Formats: sequence, C-alpha cells, structure tokens
Amino acid sequence: MILTKAQYDEIAQCLVSVPPTRQSLRKLKQRFPSQSQATLLSIFSQEYQKHIKRTHGKHHTLEAIENYYQRYLNGVVKNGAAPVLLELANEVEYAPSLMARIILERFLQEHDETPPSKSVINSMLRDPSQIPDGVLANQVYQCIVNDCCYGPLVDCIKHAIGHEHEVLLRDLLLEKNLSFLDEDQLRAKGYDKTPDFILQVPVVMLCPLAVEGHIIHWIESKASFGDECSHHAYLHDQFWSYWNRLRLIEKEPVLPYKASYIRGF
Repeated sequence: MILTKAQYDEIAQCLVSVPPTRQSLRKLKQRFPSQSQATLLSIFSQEYQKHIKRTHGKHHTLEAIENYYQRYLNGVVKNGAAPVLLELANEVEYAPSLMARIILERFLQEHDETPPSKSVINSMLRDPSQIPDGVLANQVYQCIVNDCCYGPLVDCIKHAIGHEHEVLLRDLLLEKNLSFLDEDQLRAKGYDKTPDFILQVPVVMLCPLAVEGHIIHWIESKASFGDECSHHAYLHDQFWSYWNRLRLIEKEPVLPYKASYIRGF
C-alpha cells in the first residue's frame, strides 16, 4: 500500500501531541486503523529520532547529567527494583537507552576516577551483566529492552532486517536472470563507493517505485521507511556519489533507484 505525503503529514502531526512512548503506538493505531502497525512504527521511530536530535544537547549539560544521576541514586535507594531509569527517561522525554548511557558513564567516572572509553560503554550496554553494580545493571537492562528506537537491541534488529532485504533483493535479481556484482565483489575490484548491487547489464525499470522508462544501473536497498527527510539525507550521503561514479554515458542521466520497504524495527 502506498502512503501519500498528506497521510504521512497527518500521522506525523498527530505524534506532536503524544509522548514518545510505546503507549503512543496504541493511540496511533486507534487513530489510524487503516495503516499497518509496521508503517506506524516506522513513522513513529523517524519522528521520535528527529525529536531526540533536536533536544539532545539539553540532556548532556553538566547540570542535567548531575541532576539525572542524583535522581537515579535517590530512586534506587527507595526501591532498587523499580524501573527508576526508565521512568526518568519517559518523564524528561529522552530515549531510555540514551538515558542509560548517561547514567552509566557518570557511574563509571565516579568509581574509576577516569572517563570510560566508548568501547567499554558500548560493551556494557550490549551486555549489562558486565556492569559492576547489580542494581545499575538491572536498570540499564530495563531501559534497553523497553526502547523501540535506540540501543543495541534495536541496532541488532535493524541489521537483521537490512540483511534480510538484501537477500530478498539478491533472490529477485537471480530469479529475473539479471547479471550483477554485489558489495563484496565490488570491494575486491577496488570500488571506493559500493551500492548493494551493480547490474552488469542495465535494465529499464517499469514499476511504480521509479520513473518509468529510465535505465537502472545500480540498486541500493534500504529496509526502512523512506520519508522526505531521509531521502534527502541518503541522496547527499550516498546516492549522488554513486550517480557520479556509476552512471552510464546516455543522453539522459541515470536516476538513482532506492529500494525502499515499509518495515518497522
């Protein structure tokens, strides 16, 4: 099902008035029953990430960090089993996994007296059992498993879905008997920019996802919902570099084709 920009804007505008929590997804589904859960989750995730980027700075001032850390300490003293960090993150409208990172860094600074390395922090977030404090380890774990937009668990899901859709695309190209080179083959040939697939014999694309009749030379698969903002970002970061390097000598420029899938994380 194709989602119009007007429908997207209506859903995005609705998100402005609801807090960025899992409960908001239920409200969205009630408001837009004709849209799939995956579509709503994808839009929710992208709009939520925009919100986090806009407000990221205020959560990382020294004053804010100290305030959050003292609130965490006071909370676990009263009840160490309560989801103190998760509730704090929801209260200040910040991603639970990112709140867990702030508190973990502050804790390690206090106990090790040296700033922890990024690799150590990432390792502890991936496996909270490495955290040398059982209460904090449990608090971090609660944040990780309850965060649907950030954190190592979400990263793993995104990676798995991305790989799944690359495999599906490869199978489709093989089914259509199209000759292609994948990323590994391109790197072996010395390409510095590698889309997922380069078609060795370009084809004319005849489908609703592309401008009908244009030649397709390469395909980059993105297993995510492609809103206007992400399309502009991908064009700037990836697609124009592919277009400049890989276009054929034609009367018309070869259009970049992005294989987009509406799929929730």
